[in-house]
Amino acid sequence: MSQLHIQSRLPNVGSTIFSVMSALAVQHKAVNLGQGFPDFGCDPHLLELVTEAMQQGHNQYPPMAGVPVLRQTIAQKVARLYGHQYDPETEITVTAGATQGIMCAIQCSVHPGDEVIVIEPAYDCYLPAIQLAGGIPITVSMEINEQGFSVNWAKLAAKITPKTRLIIINSPNNPTGSVLQRSDLNALADILREPHNAHVLLLSDEVYEHMVYDGAQHVSVSAHPELAKRAFVISSFGKTFHVTGWKVGYVTAPAALMTEFKKVHQFTVFTVNTPMQYGLAAYLQNTAPYENLSDFYQAKRDYFRAGLSQSRFKLLPAQGTYFQCVDYSAISDLPELAFAEWLTKEIGVAAIPVSAFYRSGMESGLVRFCFAKQEQTLALALEKLVRI
Repeated sequence: MSQLHIQSRLPNVGSTIFSVMSALAVQHKAVNLGQGFPDFGCDPHLLELVTEAMQQGHNQYPPMAGVPVLRQTIAQKVARLYGHQYDPETEITVTAGATQGIMCAIQCSVHPGDEVIVIEPAYDCYLPAIQLAGGIPITVSMEINEQGFSVNWAKLAAKITPKTRLIIINSPNNPTGSVLQRSDLNALADILREPHNAHVLLLSDEVYEHMVYDGAQHVSVSAHPELAKRAFVISSFGKTFHVTGWKVGYVTAPAALMTEFKKVHQFTVFTVNTPMQYGLAAYLQNTAPYENLSDFYQAKRDYFRAGLSQSRFKLLPAQGTYFQCVDYSAISDLPELAFAEWLTKEIGVAAIPVSAFYRSGMESGLVRFCFAKQEQTLALALEKLVRI
């Protein structure tokens, strides 16, 4: 019998670097600071609210866009934080995690031959989603210096053509930990205000919106009326409430964009886990868990950075997210993947090479650590890293 063969829609895609490095960490019993998820539990009260929703019978299909009480609560949250009033009926959809929201936003707006501008280093789901839509990824690399990573907006503007359909931005940024400022959004608005750019849409990945440090505030596209009117904004309950495995997020967008988004959403997942939606709606009535999240993670960031300052790694700024990038050039001249593998096998700490976030695999001598861990986990990792 001849071997079955299917022509791949994603011929250049294999296992993600996160899966590869996590498997290597398990094999070598290393401290896993690679994949970006907490090693601690969520608030027990949130579990109680979800359990209560199950016991109350909220176990059947909810409305396609999400249960009304959750969409209303999301609308109130966004209005209070960012001053933008989204209509919960026509402009908000609850998604099976942020990745599904990103996928649907791209599939509903990008046609074969359309160009999509992606700022690198970039989260790894963007390029495959563009390619599945038949789109053409156009990458723009961030610039890096002593102040960390930043976007050169003039360089991005030069990449826009009549074929450009979508620009993807991500702030706070994974993997760099950089954060866009109001001046950045104003620069982007200046570019898109040009009449010849009126056709360009925006996707703003803001899943780390509640992890911004040193007294700064997250600058959301939702808070910029000129950008909001052409944008899909992506958010994540999993990141915010330490429940990444629940895969629940949401997307906000103007009604005209959301109409098309829902057409794709209904034929991918149709809807999202019912009791978790009710539990999250009830949990969101208390604003403290997400309002205090920056302080919670800043304490972890500061502890981790203080420990690393005693090592040979050079720390890059970490303004947001729960990631810390480091320069290892004083330790090794190995390529990033080889260094990350060596670090995992020989030192016992797993990290992610930043080159994995570039389509070209561009080398910068950087790896990314995740500090969303218990203090004893970070302490064990630091003990190993400072000995290098």
